[in-house]
Parts: sequence; C-alpha cells; structure tokens
Amino acid sequence: MTDQPVTIGVVRESGEDERRVALVPKSIAGLIGKGVNIVIESGAGERALLPDELYTEAGATVGDAWSADIVVKVAPPSEAEVARLREGQTLIGFLAPRNADNSIGALKSAGVQAFAVEAIPRISRAQVMDALSSQANVAGYKSVLVAASESTRFFPMLTTAAGTVKPALLLVLGVGVAGLQALATAKRLGARTTGYDVRPEVADQVRSVGAQWLDLGIDAAGEGGYARELTDEERQKQQQALEDAIKGFDVVITTALVPGRPAPRLVTAAAVQGMKPGSVVVDLAGETGGNCELTEPGQTVVKHGVTIVSPLNLPATMPEHASELYAKNITSVLELLIKDGALAPDFDDEIVAGSCVTREVS
Repeated sequence: MTDQPVTIGVVRESGEDERRVALVPKSIAGLIGKGVNIVIESGAGERALLPDELYTEAGATVGDAWSADIVVKVAPPSEAEVARLREGQTLIGFLAPRNADNSIGALKSAGVQAFAVEAIPRISRAQVMDALSSQANVAGYKSVLVAASESTRFFPMLTTAAGTVKPALLLVLGVGVAGLQALATAKRLGARTTGYDVRPEVADQVRSVGAQWLDLGIDAAGEGGYARELTDEERQKQQQALEDAIKGFDVVITTALVPGRPAPRLVTAAAVQGMKPGSVVVDLAGETGGNCELTEPGQTVVKHGVTIVSPLNLPATMPEHASELYAKNITSVLELLIKDGALAPDFDDEIVAGSCVTREVS
C-alpha cells in the first residue's frame, strides 16, 4: 500500500478504425474527487472530437498514460501495447477473453493484472458496468441507419398525390440489446417491424417496442441471458422456417451471437436469393463469421440483387456517444476497485472476481 493516490491512465487507441476513448472529460471530475490522479495520453480523445484541453480543464494532466497504475482503454491491446505495460500495473477494457487469439496469456506473462469488461457478470448490480450492452445499443441504432441508407425503398408509409407507398417490412434476428434497439429505431423510422430469437421469453420485449414476434417454435435459452447453441435437428428446423420467412422482408438485420463460438448461420444463400431485388441484409455478427451465409466481413456486397452489409466495430462510427456510454461503464468499474484513493479490489465480490482474467502479479 502506498500513500500516493492511484494514477489512472487514459491511452490513445491504436486501431485504425477505433475512434472511441475509455474516459471522457465529464467522467474525469468525479474520479478526481475520489482522490485519484488522471493522466491522458496526448490525442487520446481526438478521434472522438474531445481535444486534450477539455481533459485538462476537467483536472487531468497530459503525459505518459501507459506508466499509470491503472490503464484504461477500449479495444483489446495489441502485442506492441502489451509491451508498453509493466509488471504490477492493472489494465481495464475489452480483452476478448473468449477469443482464441486474445492477449490474456501475454498480459499474465507481463505480470499485469487485467479486468475484462466482457466478463462482468450480467447481474442487476453490474448493469451500470455492462459495456457490452452499452455498445450494443449504439450498434443496434446505427445498423438501422445503415440499412435505410442502403435500401432502395422508403421505410415509412408515405401517402402522396402520386399514390401511397407501403412501409418497409423489417426483420431483426437475435433480440438482445442490439436487436431491441434496432427494432425500436426502425419503428421510429416508420418500418413495420418483426423480431425473432431462439429465446421465446424475449417475445414480450419485442412487442414492447411495437414489433411483431416471429414464432418458429424453437426454445434455445442459455445461461447469462445468451442463447445456447442449437442441436442439429433444431438448426435444420430453424433454417427451413427462416428461409421461408425471410423472403417476405425488405430488410433483415442480424445480431445473433453465441459467446466463444462462431456466429450461427441464420440467413442462407437460398434465403437471400428468395428476397426481392433491392432488399438489404445488415449483418452485425461479421466479426465472428457472420449470420448470413453470403456475408463478407467488413464489406458491402450485392448478391442476387440483395445488398449485404457487414460493418465491423459499428460503435466506433459514433465515437462521441459511444465513448460517453463506455466511460460511464469504466467509471463504475473503477469506483468498485478503488477505495480511499488506492487500488483495493475485493475478490470476494462476484463482479471483481468474475471480470478479473489475470490476477497473479509477481
């Protein structure tokens, strides 16, 4: 234990397309009020339109954020970034602990204590720390704007002197946080919305945002609010039923993920071929292979007259609000780990224990 207050470092993200920042100026003052020091790497907030001056006005200093006691960031660290950390430091951020190519082993070898925001338990007390949900909200919202931009048709019903245009029919596959936000946003734009998930208990949530529920008779609810992997028989049944249903929609947005596994294939090539030319598929699962058989992750392609979009890291395209939401998550984690200005994680706390992916510091 040291008499010096703990220092929190906010680093600049190195990823070419990563525009978010782990803490925003409005979150700085509250943390400093709890007896900590905050140092910002120059330009850390620049791509989120947050210049250094806003951070210094809030009480932070500009300097070597990588040497801080606690380093906070957004994207998982690269090999070069891990090399910048020293033994005894603490790292908090997205660490992709379920991915085969994660940096957990390298962090452990470096003697770094690390907390992965993806591993925070999904319990009521931890909702304010749930970065997966906060960023999924951003992705769900933006996915509808992407779909509307790519669509050759109006979303709302329009009655004009030249006639009446019917509203677009939009289907969301996978009704977690991103899916519900997509349904709500599409409804506000005037589309006629429908949601589907293998967890039938979310049907009421779908209806609560004004959408219809597509019932295919499959129940695959899993642990922690996620869907479990389907059996071969369930997968075949779902595939045929979805193929038939998808053909009737103008827009399909897919958000289905199974933690630690490739994204389930929900939209087959045959389903795409059966859609009307000019229709759109927005696949939010591209980073784990995609929910659509014809998806090319990170690309926009046209197959059978249907535009298939698979944006990667969609929250980073809305860096201001995405960073603001993420900063609230990170601030709440820090407040749990810091007591009286010192880092003092309580590993008897299920949130602390569940999110810590490397603990042994030599």
